[in-house]
Amino acid sequence: MAVDRTIRLWSVATLLAALALGGCSTQIADMPGFGLPADAPERPKEAGGYLPVHDLPPDRNEEAMKPAELAKIQAELTAARDRQAAAATPPKPAKK
Repeated sequence: MAVDRTIRLWSVATLLAALALGGCSTQIADMPGFGLPADAPERPKEAGGYLPVHDLPPDRNEEAMKPAELAKIQAELTAARDRQAAAATPPKPAKK
């Protein structure tokens, strides 16, 4: 009976120690001797800043794709779709 109590006590102590160390993991990762490599970039001074989602790239001066290239690609895709559709349909059984 005393052995069961000792095992239970050690189990609870181990669980509490694991939870306590798990809560400190972010602080341990920031320590220079433990977590960060020597060539790690500097962390930003302002933590939690939002990304610039409304900053759009400038408009292009030229077209992304010429109309002839676009028509060629569309024709290739249509042909590939037709080939796949033909291969997917089962052949009709021959009549006697």
